[in-house]
Amino acid sequence: MTKHFLTAALTCVSLASFAQDAVGPPDALVADGLPPIPKSVAESVGRYTEFRGAVFRSWHPTRREMLVRTRFAETGQIHRLKMPGGARSQVTFFPDSVSGASYQPTAGDYFLFTKDVGGNEFNQIYRYDLSTGQHTLLTDGKSRNSGGLWNKKGDRVVYTSSRRNRKDADFYVMDPADPRSDKMVSQSDGPGWGAIDWSPDGATFLIGKFVSANESHLYLMDAGTGERTRLTPDEKGVHWGGGQFAADGKGVYVTTDRAGEFSQLAYVDLATKAITILTPDLKWDVEDLDLSHDGKWLAYVTNEDGLSVLHLMDTATRKEFGPPSFPAGQISALKWHKNNKDLALTLTSARSPSDVYSLDMETRKIDRWTESETGGLVTSNFVEPELIRWKSFDDRQISGFLYKPDPAKFPGKRPVIINIHGGPESQFRPGFMSSYNYYFNELGVAVIFPNVRGSSGYGKTFLTLDNGKLREDSVKDIGALLDHVATRPELDSQRVMITGGSYGGYMTLACSVHFADRIRCAVDVVGISNFVTFLEKTEPYRQDLRRVEYGDERDPAMREWMTQIAPLTNVAKIKKPLFIVQGANDPRVPKQEADQMAAALKAQGTPVWYLLGKDEGHGFAKKKNFEFQFYATVEFVKRHLLGDGAPAADPKSGH
Repeated sequence: MTKHFLTAALTCVSLASFAQDAVGPPDALVADGLPPIPKSVAESVGRYTEFRGAVFRSWHPTRREMLVRTRFAETGQIHRLKMPGGARSQVTFFPDSVSGASYQPTAGDYFLFTKDVGGNEFNQIYRYDLSTGQHTLLTDGKSRNSGGLWNKKGDRVVYTSSRRNRKDADFYVMDPADPRSDKMVSQSDGPGWGAIDWSPDGATFLIGKFVSANESHLYLMDAGTGERTRLTPDEKGVHWGGGQFAADGKGVYVTTDRAGEFSQLAYVDLATKAITILTPDLKWDVEDLDLSHDGKWLAYVTNEDGLSVLHLMDTATRKEFGPPSFPAGQISALKWHKNNKDLALTLTSARSPSDVYSLDMETRKIDRWTESETGGLVTSNFVEPELIRWKSFDDRQISGFLYKPDPAKFPGKRPVIINIHGGPESQFRPGFMSSYNYYFNELGVAVIFPNVRGSSGYGKTFLTLDNGKLREDSVKDIGALLDHVATRPELDSQRVMITGGSYGGYMTLACSVHFADRIRCAVDVVGISNFVTFLEKTEPYRQDLRRVEYGDERDPAMREWMTQIAPLTNVAKIKKPLFIVQGANDPRVPKQEADQMAAALKAQGTPVWYLLGKDEGHGFAKKKNFEFQFYATVEFVKRHLLGDGAPAADPKSGH
């Protein structure tokens, strides 16, 4: 098999170094070991990188207008919308993505927004004045800041910042109209703290302490003194989330798994601390909620086998009111307008990128505010997923979603990509597959997205089944999936690629070790190669939170075990080609995790491609960088999954 290596480590491959029929990487990407990427690949893939989506961010307080986040150039920015289906007017223009945005909640003459630099996740809070078009930095420009949560009067926000020691999330209050008013109200004892809601009178805010995916706690904090009072019971292994004050300020709506395996909707009486479960018969997680400003309607979303279901509850009677049905997919970003009748939400499905809708509670009418572009592709025939299940080594049932190419277009056994989600406390949930549709529609590749043990959405016990020294049990779930693939006549068990990002990148590397004889190749995106070095170098605000999941590398016995199972330790067992993608500014999985794996593979002669984004963090966010990453990945798939490692044929010549 031909090996393509460059002699200097991480030497940028310039456009001039490629033949005229090849595509070179953007200036910010460093390519090591990548062959020339044929222009024919970029031309074939082109339209599959032109999808965009829109996400709701904020209602205007006095007008039926909103802010949404979408992308028209390189990165996601904030846009104004004055009516459903209206023109999107871009108001922020930065080289880096803008994430959150919220209108000042009484006059709406300015809004706050957050962004980082180069994907480093050290978000700063800014004020954007609509009358002048000017933006003002409100935080220190150095620390990690989260929140910017408004009180009801609209004259203060509460947020957390790591500025004191780069680790702990201390609470600050500020009048955004006067940045000099910024002051710390409470010093925290860890990174897992965050503000959730202000009380109606502005005297108190609800805060949460995140310990792990299985444990969190809620407190009340005096907005003036910073004094904390525990709201929820002091119990281990119980999750408390959501959190919104009732309109009369006498209670709080929350989610909790205290009564069973799943997070249910509950109400906590502030005077008595009595907890009432509002959805006792629900067997799925409640994952998002929002209360109308008059307190009459509570909207919430459940995760039912990976699909989102919207619910509406009359808070006076606590009876459900059935909303109109939405297409099967994912619903997020619920938010009531101050008119108490319009509910905004973001919806994505297999055949539609994320778009913003609103539901009128009086007329039951659904308005579509955005209709995101799809690169000119007709998405009505895009592949819908199939829910599949298989038994693992311990007879536990594991599930995932299978996307199969059209058998009329691609008959016979199809090659398979297994894409493992990150987290690890995440969950693959079917939505719009964006560029992945290229694999289904053009290459005839089937893709499986497994939810191995440790995934959320299947109960709190399932969530803990990969913690600490149980880590490799989730790898065994992929071994069982490979067995399952071999039983399906439409899938080719001899042509399998593993891929994943972040923790999914660790899983990719671990599978490359354990199943080297059962896969053809692998793509590791911002993956962990050694839990010891990862935990030592991940940003300080993340270390303790991750140790709860993975174990504490400072304990000698745990350190020895982590070293023993590390893909880096077992790199000699990796025999199949590997493509590594990494952001230089990644605060979660530091660049060294990719560097050390690439160097070890190169030293032993295992084919390895390494693509580094100098202006990226935990994954590529800039369009031109992502495009080249996708071109290169397609070429890798063509050579190593579909072919024999030789240069890929022109896509026009067949599959």
